[in-house]
Amino acid sequence: MQPKEITELKDAIRETHGCESLHVESVPVKEVFEGQTAWEGTVEVFDLVGHEKAKRAYTWSYRDGDQNKSIAVLEIPPVDSPQSAVKVAIASKARK
Repeated sequence: MQPKEITELKDAIRETHGCESLHVESVPVKEVFEGQTAWEGTVEVFDLVGHEKAKRAYTWSYRDGDQNKSIAVLEIPPVDSPQSAVKVAIASKARK
């Protein structure tokens, strides 16, 4: 991922969760539901600095109409990996 996008995701973490972060790695994820691809992309993994409940966040960007949006999911059970972060985000969006 480009440095600009990493900076944008770090900004999203700061705005959403009120802490700084350090980029750790990029993980490709493909989430399949009932034989169909529900989501496919790269999840960026960040270590959090000074967050009271989580040590790590999983983030990614997506298009919503003509806007770029970001999701930052904290590593709090049941979230323990990039894959589980995507599953939780999909389930949360489905409930809305």
